[in-house]
Amino acid sequence: MTSPEKMHPVGIIGGTGLTTLSGLEITGEKQVGTPWGNPSAPLIEGLLGDQPVTFLSRHGNPHRIPPHQVNYRANLKALYDAGVRTVVGVNAVGGIHPDMGPAHVVVPDQIIDYTWGRASTFFEGDLDSVTHIDFTWPYDESARQILIDAAGAEGVPFSGFGVYGATQGPRLETAAEIIRMERDGCDLVGMTGMPEAALAAELGIRYVCLGLVVNWAAGKSDHIITMEEIEAAIEQGMSGVKRILEVSMAGLGVLTPLPQSS
Repeated sequence: MTSPEKMHPVGIIGGTGLTTLSGLEITGEKQVGTPWGNPSAPLIEGLLGDQPVTFLSRHGNPHRIPPHQVNYRANLKALYDAGVRTVVGVNAVGGIHPDMGPAHVVVPDQIIDYTWGRASTFFEGDLDSVTHIDFTWPYDESARQILIDAAGAEGVPFSGFGVYGATQGPRLETAAEIIRMERDGCDLVGMTGMPEAALAAELGIRYVCLGLVVNWAAGKSDHIITMEEIEAAIEQGMSGVKRILEVSMAGLGVLTPLPQSS
């Protein structure tokens, strides 16, 4: 356990629908740089309850950076340099599993990476040696259980499992691509889950995904996907996501930091 005066701030990376975090008592804002460039937006520092929090809008504020152009390395390094050792990545996703429809919350346990061409590692360039991190379990189990317990306590409809399929974007998928992903074992589809999770692992950051289903994946409904549908699901489900974050902060803040990979 970490004493309150030594609590690390918990990082929250907000995606579509979570550009700002209501309930956050803001104490500061920092525009920072990293060796990999600038993060998507300034770091917003504050308190959620009694827990120090550092919030970062993944797509910028306003929302204007597409998934394939997010500087994931700068985002994670900026949070790490700010003292963050646990990150909750909030993701808007499409539902493939029949139980994971619009406005449903998911705390996935696995991920499959279908992205390409993204800067996806800190371990490249002029290195002393090649480093391979273990990525068997991409999401921190201790953090997952805290989110799952919070969702249960708040009565938010959720699933405590799921395979997240990370696609390139920014276009949505074809029905045939979703059929392939379902055969592969994917329950969800999104565009920002990777390389965010892997970069966190390279830094030794505990990382967990909190997914909000905002639409049925392509071919899983009898209509095309519309922004109106997505916005309605965000409006319906985001209050549950925020309640889970608020309830889970105290537990996430006292998790023991992991050793940094090197």
